[in-house]
Amino acid sequence: MAGQIPTQFIDELLARIDIVDVIDARVPLKKAGKNLHACCPFHNEKTPSFTVSPDKQFYHCFGCGAHGTAIGFLMEYDQLSFPEAIQELADQVGMTVPTTQSVNLSPAKQNLYDLMDKVGRYYVHQLHNHPQRQPFVDYLKQRGLSATTIETFGLGMAPEGWDNVLKTFGSNPQVSKQLLDGGLLIKNDKGRIYDRFRNRIMFPIRDRRGRVIGFGGRVMDDSTPKYLNSPETPIFHKGTELYGLYQARKANRRLERILIVEGYMDVIALAEFGINNAVATLGTSTTADHLRVLLRTAPEVVFCFDGDRAGRDAAWRAAENALPMLGGNQQLKFMFLPEGEDPDSLVRNQGPEAFNRRVEMALNYSDFFFETLSGQVDVNSMDGRARLVEMTKPYLKHVPSGVYRDMLEQRLAEISKTNMATLNRHLEKPAQQNKKPARKSSSATMTPVRMAITIVLQYPILAREIDNLAAVAQVKQPGINIFIELVETLHQHPHLTTAALLERWRDKENGPHLQKLALQPLTLSADALKHELSGIVSRLIKEARQQRIHELTSKPFSELTEAEKAEVKSYK
Repeated sequence: MAGQIPTQFIDELLARIDIVDVIDARVPLKKAGKNLHACCPFHNEKTPSFTVSPDKQFYHCFGCGAHGTAIGFLMEYDQLSFPEAIQELADQVGMTVPTTQSVNLSPAKQNLYDLMDKVGRYYVHQLHNHPQRQPFVDYLKQRGLSATTIETFGLGMAPEGWDNVLKTFGSNPQVSKQLLDGGLLIKNDKGRIYDRFRNRIMFPIRDRRGRVIGFGGRVMDDSTPKYLNSPETPIFHKGTELYGLYQARKANRRLERILIVEGYMDVIALAEFGINNAVATLGTSTTADHLRVLLRTAPEVVFCFDGDRAGRDAAWRAAENALPMLGGNQQLKFMFLPEGEDPDSLVRNQGPEAFNRRVEMALNYSDFFFETLSGQVDVNSMDGRARLVEMTKPYLKHVPSGVYRDMLEQRLAEISKTNMATLNRHLEKPAQQNKKPARKSSSATMTPVRMAITIVLQYPILAREIDNLAAVAQVKQPGINIFIELVETLHQHPHLTTAALLERWRDKENGPHLQKLALQPLTLSADALKHELSGIVSRLIKEARQQRIHELTSKPFSELTEAEKAEVKSYK
């Protein structure tokens, strides 16, 4: 993947990006000596073991082993491909990824993104210019939306008619196929092709990078369905995407809380009143993939549901999907609306301050969890409490080991009026993870070549001190070729950081090995390491000379070439 984007561009990008800014915008970091740390975003923990090094431009978690550069962090945290992570970072610093190498997408996929964007702009144009636009304009005005909000969410209009998009974009058979692939056209059993969205207010659905990947449409008459979403396509998967997440991230440098609501208009109406942290699922329940995205985006997620039976059932499904993600620094809450109200109507009737007060009073996950289960039994009877324990057991086994699970068990013991000793005999404990063997940190366990590679990786500036590479290259030791290549690279590009070096080896066989060495603790100061490296290089040159002498003297003198004979004499 990396080879498709010029190495020089990646070098320059990493030189202009600060990994601290990239990570801190997603995971708040705290100063810890010369580095920064936080609780790891990739596994549940109560004590921070996630460290970011400004010097190396590298992150590492001592708990789960996650590590990498700013590019790697975006790939893991935001679930981006390598070229998408490059594009994301380039956008932040105003750089343009070389057009011929911009993204690692098939031409068909890239063309589909471009086509969806064009259709989105077409719908917007229709809302402002179509002769029959007035009912659509009046509807949006009636819903109290300002021109700014309409523009922020890119709302548009699909005119009445069977072939508006088809006629505008589909004259080329290849483009017609792309419109079908993108869910904008439908082909019926008789082979007839027509527009999917007709006579509807259009809501473009954007991914986390802001690209249009699908549409939702609200009908303007009594037709059904009232709301229609794009189908699954090569670029749109409703189980992983969230409406409004792009706008929420754009409006908030750091999201401390995300509110999950049911529909497009709920997200938009809340934004109209200055509540810019709402998202909506796209015609589906909140999936585990949704939750992973949300919990990586903000430390607190509040589900906002109707207070009726359907709303409570939807909340419970979300709670079940969240079980494996409980603990750590994230917090899940549940907010239920008064009967007959939705977020749109509630914020208009009571105002944003009252709405936010309701959000603040949302139920904690544990309260909702036990309230829901306790409501199904008679907790005033021993039989009911015993049944509650049995009902709870299958859920608790999905909760990761840790303080939060221990506290849930303690709460269950209190509600069921039993003790932990009794309860523990009946609860299934999660499998204990095997402890990792202690990592050897002493440099004494490292070969000289391995030590030299480690020093150069972690202190690239010291490569400038090595000026006799040809002699070093003669030594026969494992890893010497990697060392020579690293130093030659740094001689040609002396300003490369640890992160930039590792990115150059991303797709090479030795890339993972170098990443491990970049994490190897070095207890000596930079000045001491300079002398250490110099000593290693001197010993390697001496060893190369000895190896050469042994190689030549092991042959009969008469079999040596004249040049080799002269070389042997020079060693005496």
